[in-house]
Amino acid sequence: MKDDVFNMSLRKFLKMVGITSQREIERAVAEAMDAGRIKGNERLAARMTLAIDGLGLTHEMTGEITLE
Repeated sequence: MKDDVFNMSLRKFLKMVGITSQREIERAVAEAMDAGRIKGNERLAARMTLAIDGLGLTHEMTGEITLE
């Protein structure tokens, strides 16, 4: 394994995940606000699952997103 190649590939993947996830959450919050499903002062429970089939890895993280 080439550590530098692995590290750069991993960082690229995580950057893509972070940026894409943030955009999707922002879009979903805006749509929910527009539809009146949320008011904008909620605390939203969040869950993210990371899966890498080739490694047999499944890792779940939970947290909270506060809107106000």
